[in-house]
Amino acid sequence: MNRVDGKVAIVTGGARGLGAASAKRLAEGGAQVVLTDLREDLGAQTAAEINDAGGRAIFLTQDSSSEEQWIEVVAKTKEHFGGVDILLNNAGIGPGGRIDKMELKDWRHVMGVNVEGVFLGMKHCIPPMRERASQWEGGGSIINIFSIMGFIGSPGMTAYCTSKGAVRLASKSAALECAKLGFNIRVNSIHPGYMETEGLQSAMRAMARTGGEEAEEAARQEMINDTPIGRLGKPRDIANGVLFLASDDSSFITGTELVIDGGALAQ
Repeated sequence: MNRVDGKVAIVTGGARGLGAASAKRLAEGGAQVVLTDLREDLGAQTAAEINDAGGRAIFLTQDSSSEEQWIEVVAKTKEHFGGVDILLNNAGIGPGGRIDKMELKDWRHVMGVNVEGVFLGMKHCIPPMRERASQWEGGGSIINIFSIMGFIGSPGMTAYCTSKGAVRLASKSAALECAKLGFNIRVNSIHPGYMETEGLQSAMRAMARTGGEEAEEAARQEMINDTPIGRLGKPRDIANGVLFLASDDSSFITGTELVIDGGALAQ
């Protein structure tokens, strides 16, 4: 039985990595998927792969920090698939830097994508979700993907950690608001640990350029050592969590965090 059969999902940052894996997993579960991203070529390719596999997906170019583009994405989603039932706020950026060296414009850019983009997604998807929420036992589902850095700090990552912590509490507040107002919309967040993604690979390559291959391997091994289960996470690990929170199997779950980190935060 398809767990999200007939539902319509918007997935931001869906061109690659966790977003692409989650979009594919939702499509496998029966959802019709709208992928958005700034990477047009990769986004179109991911949508084509879903369609080739028998799913239904379209790609839309979107800067998730733009309110105008959010309005357009929601309108096109309703036009193409008839409504919105699932929102996966996955788009995010993670530039690091010392707090005393960081430019204000760079700080604001992180907050614009990682925090304001999530706010705008929830703001503009809640109204169409309410229109269809009564069709599903679990109602509408908003899932905000962030990081274990929403729980802990990290040197050189102040902006990133701040944005992740902000969205963690924004998710809880939105969940309570939707519940108290009787919207039948659930809001939860997923916090991945160290993941085997393109972003991590890029960071590893950067380390190799500055410190050589030994530095790259040492950093990778340190991440594995910090993960009790003994390996880095795979995008499919997160995608399975997304499918669960999007489905009616999680109809009594709202305002909580699903930590998928191989045990890193349990230490």
